[in-house]
Amino acid sequence: MTTEEPKKLDFIRQQVTDDLAAGRVERVVTRFPPEPNGYLHIGHAKAIWINYGIAEQFGGVFHLRMDDTNPMKEEAEFVEAIKQDVAWLGADWGENFHYASDYFERMYELAVDLVRAGKAYVDDQTPDEIRANRGTLTSPGVDSPYRDRTPDENLDLLERMKAGEFADGSRVLRAKIDMTSPNMNLRDPVMYRILHAAHPHRGDAWCLYPMYDWAHGLEDAVEGVTHSLCDIDFENHRPLYDWFLDAINEARDEPIDHPKQIEFARFNLTHTVTSKRRLRQLVAGGHVTGWDDPRLPTIRGMRRRGYAPEAIRDFMQHIGVSKFVSTIELALFEHFQRQHLNKVAPRVMGVLRPLKVVIENYPEGRTEQLEAINNPEDPAAGTRQVPFSRELYIERDDFMEDPPRKFFRLAPGREVRLRYAYFITCREAVKDADGTVVELRCTYDPATRGGDAPDGRKVKATLHWVSAADAVDAEARLYGHLLARENPGDLPDEPDWAAEINPDSLAVLHGVKLEPAAAGREPGWRCQFERKGYFCVDPDSTADAPVFNRTVTLRDTWKKIQKKSR
Repeated sequence: MTTEEPKKLDFIRQQVTDDLAAGRVERVVTRFPPEPNGYLHIGHAKAIWINYGIAEQFGGVFHLRMDDTNPMKEEAEFVEAIKQDVAWLGADWGENFHYASDYFERMYELAVDLVRAGKAYVDDQTPDEIRANRGTLTSPGVDSPYRDRTPDENLDLLERMKAGEFADGSRVLRAKIDMTSPNMNLRDPVMYRILHAAHPHRGDAWCLYPMYDWAHGLEDAVEGVTHSLCDIDFENHRPLYDWFLDAINEARDEPIDHPKQIEFARFNLTHTVTSKRRLRQLVAGGHVTGWDDPRLPTIRGMRRRGYAPEAIRDFMQHIGVSKFVSTIELALFEHFQRQHLNKVAPRVMGVLRPLKVVIENYPEGRTEQLEAINNPEDPAAGTRQVPFSRELYIERDDFMEDPPRKFFRLAPGREVRLRYAYFITCREAVKDADGTVVELRCTYDPATRGGDAPDGRKVKATLHWVSAADAVDAEARLYGHLLARENPGDLPDEPDWAAEINPDSLAVLHGVKLEPAAAGREPGWRCQFERKGYFCVDPDSTADAPVFNRTVTLRDTWKKIQKKSR
């Protein structure tokens, strides 16, 4: 008898396990701290999955915190959008929703402690002078001429900065660390800058705003976060994160918590961009319809396209956690969507490019109801009734007048099966003045109702269809890759890179014909158009004019990629 080996933990979960076993923490607390200056994208979904997933796995607590320390870029609109997107992804913060700006008073008190301890000073240099004197990777920085001010002088200036006495950019508060450090982040980093700007959450209460590196660790400490899980870009900032917390505890009689920062790598997707800067350029340049354009990897865009949050989480679990930035095939992401939707999406018949069919030997004026399976993957989903009549629509590409050898669908003189219905045989193709086929004249075999012939004869193709008399007219939007170029890392800089947008990334089809079961659905409703892909009702839909977005095609290209790699 063999036993299955336990699944190896990723390096973050292993660290959390070790910390719990050693008693360093009693209960795991994680957080997702987005800056409310834009919309979330799939990279944020990974951060949410890691932070929330670990809290969930270890029976801990998850916090959602708005890191709103920069009033120049942040808006209340983004706060609400972030909350909606995080909730849609399935992360539950319960009562633990916070604003970093709620801690401004506490942050200032701790900054005063550092100034009193001689670990921070007010600098009168201009931003350009500070930047120039910071040094380079190969040369040390130069001490500020104001670095040796006394604590009392610094405290006086800091209080006057807070009171609004000085102009923007005229003074900053800096940590006194080491201007010769090989880590540039430790060369007396700025802690506070003066900004006479209204804050979307705090109004005009402050004109002295903390820098991210100073605020980050304090926010975590105040909330009792045990593991501060960050993007790999913050790895070089970890010594500063630790220095601030250690320096505060050295300066105070009452220590504050010291969370552990652990970094993980982000990832890129082929044929798309996850850079917030590039996404902003696409929206501002009118290359897409907005932040919720279904071609974008924003959470809003993915929701509108019809992606399922459960499938996003399955995808994140599959790619796992690592220390190395990677580029993941978009086909793999689509594979997980397809895999999930196949199990849960009800089936309907929808004809995207309709070609009319008249069944000449079917009684005029007659309509019968045929039983159709809602989801073959889910017997509990049951069946539905689909109307069948003399005039139907089939897909235009399901007919060829002069078919090649391996084309098995409808052609003159050929018999095929209509799904759930009958065998039909094409007798004539009717053309317009330009020679385009506009209608097919067919006959049906009444004995084949349900899709099987009593004499045992076989056909090589089964077509989907919609009854013309009962068809629902709709619009379908077919989405493809955002970028023609596979590797987003190869994109040139603006303004040239927008030319890389795939010209076939969106095709809009009007006059789509749907069976009645697809009518009257609310935005967000997902289904499979049989043989055509998975679709979702778009918010642009109205009762009389439904709009469906194609989420993914039925074809699973990821499996083909895997086979080629073997």
